[in-house]
Amino acid sequence: MSARLQKHPDPCNHLSDYKLRHGTDGYKSFQNMFRCFNDGRIIIKLDTPPRCTHCNKNKRLYICLICRSISCSSHLLSHTQSNKGHDLSIDIERSELYCSSCFDQVYDPDFDVAVVSKQLMVKDVVVGFRSNKKRRLLLESSQLIIGSSQLFVDRREKWSFPLGLRGLNNLGSTCFMNAVLQALVHAPPLRNFWLSGQHNRDLCERRSLGLLCLPCDLDLIFSAMFSGDRTPYTPAHLLYSWWQHSTNLATYEQQDSHEFFISLLDCIHENEGKTKCLYKDHEECQCITHRAFSGLLRSDVTCTTCGSTSTTYDPFIDISLTLDSSTDCRKNRNSGEPSVNKAAMPTLSGCLDLFTRSEKLGPDQKLNCQSCGDKRESSKQMSIRRLPPLLCLHVKRFEHSLTRKASRKIDSYLQYPFRLNMSPYLSSSIIGKRFGNRMFAFDGEGEYHHHDGSSSSLSSSAEFEIFAVVTHSGMLASGHYVTYLRLKGLWYRCDDAWINEVEEEVVRGCECYMLFYAQERVIQKAHKELSYQVISMADAFPFADC
Repeated sequence: MSARLQKHPDPCNHLSDYKLRHGTDGYKSFQNMFRCFNDGRIIIKLDTPPRCTHCNKNKRLYICLICRSISCSSHLLSHTQSNKGHDLSIDIERSELYCSSCFDQVYDPDFDVAVVSKQLMVKDVVVGFRSNKKRRLLLESSQLIIGSSQLFVDRREKWSFPLGLRGLNNLGSTCFMNAVLQALVHAPPLRNFWLSGQHNRDLCERRSLGLLCLPCDLDLIFSAMFSGDRTPYTPAHLLYSWWQHSTNLATYEQQDSHEFFISLLDCIHENEGKTKCLYKDHEECQCITHRAFSGLLRSDVTCTTCGSTSTTYDPFIDISLTLDSSTDCRKNRNSGEPSVNKAAMPTLSGCLDLFTRSEKLGPDQKLNCQSCGDKRESSKQMSIRRLPPLLCLHVKRFEHSLTRKASRKIDSYLQYPFRLNMSPYLSSSIIGKRFGNRMFAFDGEGEYHHHDGSSSSLSSSAEFEIFAVVTHSGMLASGHYVTYLRLKGLWYRCDDAWINEVEEEVVRGCECYMLFYAQERVIQKAHKELSYQVISMADAFPFADC
């Protein structure tokens, strides 16, 4: 199996030609220009603010490895065509190699060594894993192994990062995919499903027939991520399988992480879906997607004339939340801090209140009231009938106006808790408030909400802990996705091939786009099941259920 795992993408011909002519001297000439931030980012710092030499704009910029000419993404190809051999450049904001002739990011471990070698002398940065001040003793006590153009910390050291933390190579604007994969790989039910062999690629019937199977590709990724290998992994097979399923998204252009998340879960469902009735009125799919993420929403439409209510139930695998427009809290681009006081900042609880708030429907949405026998004005209120083990909250940061025919990104800062109590947003709570906080019950589920706000059977399942945050930085058309993972109480920033430990304040100050929470009981069980040491998977994952 290990022979088939591809650690790095094959270098492009232009990169090979460049190294034949220049070796690594070109990389080393940029060393004094690299600047490392506390959150692990490394950028190219120039004496003057960089701008494209062709259009004078400062959008996504690249600096040529040969002549150091600066071009934006729109003029990079024209620079290459006008200057033979000037195929390779460095992304100024991300310090990553890009080949304009291949229209793709390229990976070279020699370049990574050049990027961080300066910081290795004075700081605590290691190729593949850039760590913060808590790791300063690491270089003193750890053995750095140099060979095959790689630098890494001996994974036998007690300071090594948790098992499963591994970078993912960017295949050309695929940070949207890498960000979601990092979150899913560390989602306890999904992790335990694949690592316990419940979908084994060696026994898969579709694969034996020569057919593409996305769950098999995920099985390969989970095995690779938890193999103990620290070199960045290339999820090329998964990308190809996903392209075959979502042909409308099969391009090298940047995609939306949320759309990829929904599409990927749909792919898993199509391959793993098994229908079995668990509830009286609803058929529940038993694929791992729905066992982990599926919940149930309740929608109440009430006639404003007679008060009669029509109730419907709809399954969900995530909840999209609108930022409260009453506060305009935009982040300061220089400091990265919110530009208004904390009291005015939008909060996740405010977004959930907005989601479950009763709203009056427009005249074109009148209810055909059976009690009145006529169409009447009505109000609608959403609530959560049943919570899933894993709760994905999607923050709507991209607005599309049909009237103005324009799109924009919302940069507003959002406060969100690491521990989340979802009891106030359950149907038992919402409907109970509507009836004056009287005791309210749902048939068949034993959910009771009392006038004092206590819940007799939902208190434990409504408590959630955060385990992953997908963020989006930059503009609408040229942004970048990064994931923050919470493992054993520590936070790790996963930026494609790079991973580093960060402080809690860094996570709280990011532009969150997708928030992943797990029920406390799921987290607690996962801690018992998973040992963060380099041991065999059979010993580390004795339980099959999530």
